[in-house]
Amino acid sequence: MQLSRDQLLSAYRRMRTIREFEERLNVEFQAGTVPGFLHLYSGQEAIAVGICEQLEDARDYIGSTHRGHGHCIAKGVDVKGMMKEIYCKKHGVCGGKGGSMHIADLDKGMLGANAIVGGAPPLAIGAALTAKTLKPGGVAVPFIGDGAANQGTVAEAMNMASVLKLPVVFMFENNGYAEFTAASYATAGSIEARAKAYDIPAVTVDGADFFAVHEAAREAIARARAGEGPSAIEAKAYRFWGHFQGDPQRYRAPNETKDLREAKDCLKHFRSRVTEAALLEDADMDAIDEEVLALIEEAVAEAKADPEPDAQSLYEDVYVAYN
Repeated sequence: MQLSRDQLLSAYRRMRTIREFEERLNVEFQAGTVPGFLHLYSGQEAIAVGICEQLEDARDYIGSTHRGHGHCIAKGVDVKGMMKEIYCKKHGVCGGKGGSMHIADLDKGMLGANAIVGGAPPLAIGAALTAKTLKPGGVAVPFIGDGAANQGTVAEAMNMASVLKLPVVFMFENNGYAEFTAASYATAGSIEARAKAYDIPAVTVDGADFFAVHEAAREAIARARAGEGPSAIEAKAYRFWGHFQGDPQRYRAPNETKDLREAKDCLKHFRSRVTEAALLEDADMDAIDEEVLALIEEAVAEAKADPEPDAQSLYEDVYVAYN
């Protein structure tokens, strides 16, 4: 399916925003201005954007992982609010209480980043069950790493989604490593085949190819909205940074990340495809690059200047009151 010029520009802007957000956070973390751990998403932008560009705020939900900044941005969470949250500041999207690994924005359909490995699928099938029961045509998408694919929560969620024919798209992001352990060592067989064993249609795509992800996601989302049940996508990609910032990455081959940035950069691949097909010009994307850099600069400056949360806020948002 040919995307319009506006759709292509929107997709590029989201991918570029994720990349610059993460690259700048790496700089700030090394400077010691960012508290806590960071797990950066650089290299996997085409996966989050490829599916989230087709989701809606009001009725579609995603569940994320510990590496969730890219998912948040792709789903439309405010970049400046996210930056303040990562800096644990008062006006962060979660009031400075969540930090990097627990960003959530229910108004945007973002159920939250999740430090629990395999924690998103059970949350997503809950959202999908609600969608099926209330019949608004909503879809839920849990993001799952190759390591999380081995968790019992994921198996249980796939089984339940299949049995109840829930509108779920299981998005497996296979970036080759579960923390420091290669997927080739720890993950037996095929993730695609595992999904099919639960009678869930599944495909494997190149996660560095936005168009491949977008097309697979388009078919899966359409199937879910039509009431035909869950699907699964295994997108193979590569993270450009370590498991966390400060990871010495001794488990990777020499020059591996340098080679990946040259050969498997989804942004370079996108630029090449759209310019060769005369769908966009480099000038279009250069202008977006400048706008995104300015946005990230503003986000960092505002986050640093934002006040810390009040002590009283510790007692807020602890329990939900149901009337």
